[in-house]
Amino acid sequence: MHTDRASLFQHLWQSYREVTPSAEEIHRILGAEEGQAIVNDHIALRTFNLPPVGLDALAEHFLSLGYRQGGEYHFEAKKLYARHYEHPDPDAPKVFISELLVEQCSPALQAIVKNLVAQVSPDSVTADNFLYSGRHWKVDYQTYRTLLEESEYAAWMAAWGYRANHFTVSINHLTQFHTVPEINQLLKNHGYTVNASGGEVKGSPDDLLEQSSTMADRMPVRFSDREETVPSCFYEFALRYPTADGTLYSGFVAASADKIFESTNATG
Repeated sequence: MHTDRASLFQHLWQSYREVTPSAEEIHRILGAEEGQAIVNDHIALRTFNLPPVGLDALAEHFLSLGYRQGGEYHFEAKKLYARHYEHPDPDAPKVFISELLVEQCSPALQAIVKNLVAQVSPDSVTADNFLYSGRHWKVDYQTYRTLLEESEYAAWMAAWGYRANHFTVSINHLTQFHTVPEINQLLKNHGYTVNASGGEVKGSPDDLLEQSSTMADRMPVRFSDREETVPSCFYEFALRYPTADGTLYSGFVAASADKIFESTNATG
């Protein structure tokens, strides 16, 4: 496991940008064109709730760097469970890790996912590079399509494996953009599609968190039998509001996150 937080996040960013060209371009627009310093609010990771790759196994990579568990979140319709993790250093990005509750899915999906996970070496899960190591299994395109019919999340995992599902620009740290609609308009001005599921702005000041995201890029994936273009990753934007004690809210809003998941929908 990594002993240096900056190194881990740099590797995660490199893996992410390789399949999310829009993120690098938006990063350039905000930085080079708009002169903004870009601070990462959080990343998100996905997995299955099966050993050896369950949520706790991914979290261990961050706990070993001083992170602590924050809130937990339930997404009953999508059959997901999630937790977020924070570091005592307020400048450290937060981490949101979700897992598919495989046992709640159909027998067919359970069989497919168990076969995928069986191809993962337990030793690889504790390796330095696991969180950005991509896919550890062979999967054909029809199997991906079968998963897609029941769970967009499972299909995404089957195609992409282990990598940051998204990075998140902290709007609080921008000097020329102060609201989520302003950021959304900038994105649309440059031709990007904003995730409109549940509204383009997810959350509210009352929730202490507002978010938006692009729709995922579509990138080629080499399946075991052919190459196909499928949704990859997306870029998110977050605006946090102060709590009663004046510190910025550090948690997440389940109803908003539920819609953010849909940024990778193949039908989006």
